[in-house]
Amino acid sequence: MSKKSNITTTGPPTVDVGSEVVAVRSNKVVLGATISPAEIVISNGKIVDILPKRNWLRPSGEKVLDVGDLVVMPGIIDPHVHICEPGHLACEGFTSVTKAAAAGGITTIVDMPLYSCPPTTTLAGLDSKLLAAKGQCHINVAFWGGIIPGNQAELLPMLKAGVPGFLCFLMATGVEDFSYVCLQDLHVAMQELQNTDCVLLFHAEQEPNKWTPVLEDATEYSTFLDTHPDTMEVEATLTIAELCLQYKVPCHIIHLSSAQALPIIKDARQRGAPITVETTHHYLNLSSECIPPGGTYYKCCPPIREKSNQEQLWSALQEGEIDMVVSAHTPCSPETKDVSSGDFFKAQEGIASLQFGLPLFWTSAKLRGFSLHDLVQLLCKNPAVLSRLEDRKGSLAPGMDADLAIWNPDKEFEVTKDIIHHRHKLTPYLGFQLRGEVFATLVNGRLAYLNGKFAPKPQGDLLGTLRKMPTQVASPYY
Repeated sequence: MSKKSNITTTGPPTVDVGSEVVAVRSNKVVLGATISPAEIVISNGKIVDILPKRNWLRPSGEKVLDVGDLVVMPGIIDPHVHICEPGHLACEGFTSVTKAAAAGGITTIVDMPLYSCPPTTTLAGLDSKLLAAKGQCHINVAFWGGIIPGNQAELLPMLKAGVPGFLCFLMATGVEDFSYVCLQDLHVAMQELQNTDCVLLFHAEQEPNKWTPVLEDATEYSTFLDTHPDTMEVEATLTIAELCLQYKVPCHIIHLSSAQALPIIKDARQRGAPITVETTHHYLNLSSECIPPGGTYYKCCPPIREKSNQEQLWSALQEGEIDMVVSAHTPCSPETKDVSSGDFFKAQEGIASLQFGLPLFWTSAKLRGFSLHDLVQLLCKNPAVLSRLEDRKGSLAPGMDADLAIWNPDKEFEVTKDIIHHRHKLTPYLGFQLRGEVFATLVNGRLAYLNGKFAPKPQGDLLGTLRKMPTQVASPYY
């Protein structure tokens, strides 16, 4: 454990949560290939200069945040978050999810399109999201669109409105208004989206051929795991790789669970496919052998697999075969998780973890030899590229948005219900001892979070929308 950092401000007025900061100083700023003392100078929400320590000369009274030996790095970008507003506010809304993100050093999230009502599969659905989010977001929020059968006419209008890409499923989603697509749907969509700056996201599971699982005790995790074998991810990845090679439309596999699919991705890349892949904190930190009977709060799809598979995912991260690590945050109440019965087949899938992504990753990654630069690459830079935000976010340099995460990589803490800011406190990580506590989060140069407190007024931007903010739910066309 390191000594407590000396956290000061330079002269009055005090740097309070919600304040606009003109500079951040630290002895440990992650810059390119170095970690060095630096002062990050901020104006109008942008980084305007980065000064070495010998040039730290600022007038008394300016709002300078000096965080001593705490690490300062780019704000984390999480491109895989499920927000259920509008339509299902009891699950998770923009206010609670963006507070949880800010407390975890996350400055930008990208919302998935399927768990709201309506889903983000039309221009009107995107407008509904924008209206619901307006004035609620403590951090920046962008939005993925969705591909479902028959909505190909909506894709280019949504792309022009600013979504960076579209999510689709290759098997049933369990969501009434978000159907899975067949091969013909994908051919139509890819023809529509060729030669655009767009990425297609895939939930990479499809039903295997000629296979029927044997259903035994529904409260045993092994029973559920048997219904989602590795072959479901392998077959889906083969389909995606061939489409990506044919159309050269960038493709991204979300929440990869099975390491058996990695050779397919590697081969497709070598053949010229613009394909990327993410994995999640729960696949890297949880294993099937440790899931208790009735522990439905561990249920997700693709499923958490065995420890040996987890180690292969870590090796793939070290080799650069996996591009980023995300939360895949899915809010679930005890009721939707069917905790009372412990039936894995009745329980909703998904794991809530957004707030703890940084310490979850660092606690395990540091033991495996990962550096702070690796962390920035996997949690900041590469997600920025995927989300089409790399010209503004994901690194510290003049001209970039002043989105910063400030944290103590040596500070240990326990995950308890009273520190969780997600709407529901149900998570597999209760009781975990983690390393890496977030002290402050700057969004567009303002302190969205500071030492346990949130800015009184949400200050995040709604990113990627090129249209004027609608005042009412719009028709699909203008």
